[in-house]
Formats: sequence, C-alpha cells, structure tokens
Amino acid sequence: MKLIHKEIDRDGRGKMVLVPDEGEDMWHTYNIMTEGDRLRATTIRKVQQESATGSSTSSRVRTTITIRVEAITFDTGACMLRVKGRNVEENQYIKMGAYHTVDLEPNRKFTLFKEQWDSVTLERVENACDPAKHADLAAVVMQDGLAFVCLITSAMTVDRAKIDVNIPKKGKADDTQRKKAVAKFFDLVMASILRHLNFEIVKAVLIASPGFVKDQFFEYLMRNAVQTDNKLLLENKNKFVLVHSSSGFRHSLREVLEDPTVTARLADTKAAGETKALQQFMTMLGTDPDRAYYGIKHVERANDSLAIETLLVSDSLFRSQDLDERRRYVRLVDNVKENGGDVKIFSSLHVSGEQLDQMTGVAAILRFPMPEIEEEDHALDSDEE
Repeated sequence: MKLIHKEIDRDGRGKMVLVPDEGEDMWHTYNIMTEGDRLRATTIRKVQQESATGSSTSSRVRTTITIRVEAITFDTGACMLRVKGRNVEENQYIKMGAYHTVDLEPNRKFTLFKEQWDSVTLERVENACDPAKHADLAAVVMQDGLAFVCLITSAMTVDRAKIDVNIPKKGKADDTQRKKAVAKFFDLVMASILRHLNFEIVKAVLIASPGFVKDQFFEYLMRNAVQTDNKLLLENKNKFVLVHSSSGFRHSLREVLEDPTVTARLADTKAAGETKALQQFMTMLGTDPDRAYYGIKHVERANDSLAIETLLVSDSLFRSQDLDERRRYVRLVDNVKENGGDVKIFSSLHVSGEQLDQMTGVAAILRFPMPEIEEEDHALDSDEE
C-alpha cells in the first residue's frame, strides 16, 4: 500500500489518499473503511444519450465519484472491494443522491474521508504501507491425491491452488499405475509451487501431511530439481519445513501453525507471533485459568485493574456498524497499550483469527491471577436464581 497524501486535524477528522499495491492491501482497505465514510474514486458509469431525432444510445464513461459508504463487500477470491453508497458531490453523469457501486482493486488510487481516524485504523494504515511487514510464509497441505497451496500473510490465509488427482489405492491397482498417478500428482504440486510462490519474499514453505506423503513429495521435489538443474528450488531448499498434519485439508493449517518446531522456525513472522499468543492463551486457560479470560466484560474488568499483559482482539470487532461498539474496542486497545500491555490484532481471515472469533473475538492473558472476576460472575448468577 502506498500513502500518497494525508490530511488529518487534531480531532482525528480528515482524509488519506491511498494506492493498494496487491491483494492483501484490499483486505487492509476493507478494515480501514467503515459505513458513513466518504470514498472518492474513479468508476465506470453507463450513460444514456438522446440524439436530436429522439433515438438514444448508451455508452460507458469513466468518471470520478464521491459516495457516502453504506455497504462494503470483500471478494476474497478476486481480492476486490465493492463499495456501495449514494453520490454526495455534483457529477456530470451521476445525480446527487443516486446509488452507485465502486469497485476498488490493486493499483487504483482512492481517497477516504473519515470523521474520526482512530488509533487502530491509523496503525493498520501504517502497517499496510510498511513493506517489511508483508507476507513471508507459504504452506502446502497435502494427502494422497489432494493438496492445497496457500500463502499465509499477516492478514489472511489465501488459497492459491487446489490439486486433486485420483490415485489408486495400494492393492487395487498394479504398482506401475499407482506410481504414474503419484508422479503426476507431485508434478502438479511442484508446478503450483513454482507458479505461485515468490521465494524473494517467502521465508519458509511448510509442507504438511499425514503419514509420509510430505517426505515422499519433498524427496521427489529435490530429486527433480537436481535432474533439471532448477536453481530456484535448490537455492531455497533450506526454506522447506516438513511437519505432520492430521489431513490434507486447509483447516489442518491451524494445527500446523501450532507445531512447536514450526513456531521456532517462524518466530520472526507476525503470523507465527499471533499463533503463539493464541496457543499460550489456550494453554493458560487449562493450566492457570485465573490469568486467562475472554469476552468483553471479563477483559474490561481485567483492564480496569491494569492486569492485561497481552490483549488478543479480532479485527472483525472494529468493523461493527455500531459506532459505540467500535469505540469501545478502540478504547480498550489504547488503554492496554498505555498501561504497557502487548496488543495483538488478529485477522478474521487468518486461521488463528477464525479460532479467536469463536471465543467472542477478544481475550486477554493477565500479569497476575484475578479469580475475583469469575467469582463475581458466579455471585451474579446466584442472585439471578
């Protein structure tokens, strides 16, 4: 993401001119933009023109429009943002108050006006514009005949390819037939890796599977690289990390990212940092529950006592259409930071964020035990009975 211009007053009101560079930037834009903002961007509009003889012709024209945002849709597959709203500025082709949908995509400049640029939104813009914080992790999750090639960024897990090949089971076909099917499968996975992974950015490639599929594939990959003198694969051999998973389906990524050997290898990536924090919280929930709480009321109670060491919060909470609710979570984040706590904002498109969303979207690891939080809840429950 490129920041072209920034103009924000002391009260937090103002505008930014931004240019998204890639698909991940569209996810950042989705989180930056909220209902009620004004968006200015170029768009295509179908225009009807009537001639002197009364006949009409239609043409498509490119124009700049400013709309008041009413609905935002993010297309994960195309990495495109659809923003619907009413026109709020005079326009040659679009009437004031008319509805229009603007499609935002990479490399198209837009201007976003907000009544309040809060701290969470400003930090997301800063992170999106910092190239050092971009994606650096890829994964291949596989089993016999099935594989998913994924890119794991700090914001989302994106499927790049699905490979599905019918491989005859052992004993139900002759050995030659099975070997040919396996070779075809491995060739397709290898081709997908070469097509979709940029080894200049990617620091590590996880290869995960049940059984020995991962080992057999990696051996095939390296043997092929030697035979074809594929310098790209040979020079990046040490970036491949082989780990166990329960299946070759995408959801197995969660357990893969929690594997201690993976966490150690990827300790310097944000994706691993989030996963490690969530894993620490889940462990503490079982071993030291008085220092691990989730749910906004419990977390706010801990914050009031300056007890939060690490705050885990899902970005989905900052997209709430309820302005007071959004402000509530922004205030919580600001307070924890002011009190010296660590704040980790999870993406709801990341496997760790999906898991956090299942637990209300907000959780906290405390500096010291606070059993009174749970006791107060029990006392309230008893009073209600």
